[in-house]
Amino acid sequence: MTEHDRHSKYVFAAVAGQQILGALTFPISKLGLEWIEPYTFAFFRFAISAVILLIIARSRSYDTPIEMADRWKIVGIGVLIIMLNQTTFLVGQSLTAAGHAALLFATTPLWIYVLARIHLKEAVTIRRTVGIAVAILGVAVIMSQGAVGFGANYLIGDLIIFVSVLAWAYYTILGKPLVRKYGAIRVTAYALASGSVFYMPFGIYRASIFDYSSVPLHMWWTVAYIALGTSVGSYLLWYTALKYWDASRIAVWHNVQPIIATTVACVFLDEPLGVAFLVGGAIVLGGVLLAEV
Repeated sequence: MTEHDRHSKYVFAAVAGQQILGALTFPISKLGLEWIEPYTFAFFRFAISAVILLIIARSRSYDTPIEMADRWKIVGIGVLIIMLNQTTFLVGQSLTAAGHAALLFATTPLWIYVLARIHLKEAVTIRRTVGIAVAILGVAVIMSQGAVGFGANYLIGDLIIFVSVLAWAYYTILGKPLVRKYGAIRVTAYALASGSVFYMPFGIYRASIFDYSSVPLHMWWTVAYIALGTSVGSYLLWYTALKYWDASRIAVWHNVQPIIATTVACVFLDEPLGVAFLVGGAIVLGGVLLAEV
């Protein structure tokens, strides 16, 4: 097996794992936000994930020290991911229907594709462009099954989620050069930790006035999952894959998440898949394969 083949299998495993962890973020966070207000939820998420990531990062040795100019870049993407992605996601998710965030995040490949061309000078190919468009269409078909409702009452939440989507796209693009230079662990750890510092004063205040007596004890597992599964596991895998693949190539795999989330709901919640899921899922996979060829 060649070095390229080993890298490809390694990166594919990272992408697959990231998609599974990311797909579960939407239903699990929605469940937890029914009991825990978003700013308190965010406080515990950031505190737990920052501590764990820093422990992981500081337990390793590195050959390349981080340059001062790059330290400020890492702080910048940290503010971007914490304040404009993670916080806005939790707030928006609490204000809109469960399926809306998944659908809006399905447009992520489009924004990353455009931004990668502008900032990273990645090549634009007809095949990848069509593949992304087809995959997004497949997600829309899946969501038409009933996960998406329309109405003015969802508008504010949807707009906030859209800010989160754009922040994630920029986090991906701006972080790619840093990851290639310093590795996924350090960049992810220091970015999330530095961003969390900016959130902590407000987060501590919200957490101090929150009424914990109304939250069932077993609901705190949702916070643990979003902190460890999403902020630690998913984000590390995302930047790990980004070190080896083009941003636009990885991004198209975002559209697999609704398939995973719907399948999980079918298995564990006895929700029927329906024709829309089967048709939409086939379209999504077709789009992903088209973009990958």
